[in-house]
Amino acid sequence: MLLELLSDLVKIDDALLIVKNSGAVSEVRSPLSIRQKEKWITIGDNDGPAHLHVNSELIKSAEFVEEEKPERTSFSVRFFDENNDRIIAVFFTKMYDDSKQIIPERKKIYDHLKQKFSFKIQF
Repeated sequence: MLLELLSDLVKIDDALLIVKNSGAVSEVRSPLSIRQKEKWITIGDNDGPAHLHVNSELIKSAEFVEEEKPERTSFSVRFFDENNDRIIAVFFTKMYDDSKQIIPERKKIYDHLKQKFSFKIQF
């Protein structure tokens, strides 16, 4: 199910995949290719300028998150390890128009995936 969820996410235009730790942040914008070989899921073109290798054995859960901000709500799917530390997050960008109104088509994509996979997922 992890590969299926990630596959659906990387096909979406303007989703932003973020990996961060205390010393660095990496951001890769979709759409991206995806494939799995043994425990490793490769997101993006291995020979391209940016790609991610995700150890599928370390990701234990995912959660759809709607986070209230002062002027908008951010929409994401966050992936966690066994200690509930975030491994990777996929943020839905360009969700609002110039008038700061949510774009219904973008929200519909997010809602569809949340319904398909459920709010919280255990792998």
